[in-house]
Amino acid sequence: MTRFMTVGLLVLSLAFMVSTPVLAGESKADKEKQAKADKERQEIGKAAHDILARLYKAQPSAKAAVEKASGYAVFSNFGMKILVAGSGTGKGIAVDNKTKKETFMKMVELQAGLGFGVKKFSLVWVFETPEALATFVNSGWELGGQTSVAAKAGETGAALQGALPVSPGVWVYQLTETGLALELTAKGTKYYKNDDLN
Repeated sequence: MTRFMTVGLLVLSLAFMVSTPVLAGESKADKEKQAKADKERQEIGKAAHDILARLYKAQPSAKAAVEKASGYAVFSNFGMKILVAGSGTGKGIAVDNKTKKETFMKMVELQAGLGFGVKKFSLVWVFETPEALATFVNSGWELGGQTSVAAKAGETGAALQGALPVSPGVWVYQLTETGLALELTAKGTKYYKNDDLN
């Protein structure tokens, strides 16, 4: 019996020694993945802060509109068009002003048409109702192909001056490298939760 127990302990010890590096490796990989996600969240948060600062400088009344809204979302997009088709991607964050809950999101766009070009822009979405924010965050949002929306004088009121209506209770500010855009062109753009960061 003693010999059997000794052999059993030896086998168990060897199994533990072999499995320990594998378990430690998985743990290290998980930690690296978590650190990468934390870094990306921080970068998106900083970009959102910078975009809001640019918006408030270009359109001071936007600060009150964003703060009084049920929530808002901030995205930074980078699009490129080469000859026939163009595409773009972006990342952003949606914030519920009441609960302060942050939801990290992605966007994708596809555009058809001839030409060359690179277009970098940022969007700040303003949601007047909790329902509009919840729909955006939980169900995603899709803007149709080549839809253009232009701001009309007096239409948005003083608080949302410079914002473009995209749906009842939903407004968007578009910032380009040169400032606040007075026209929004949505090109088959879809917004959805970033499962890797939430």
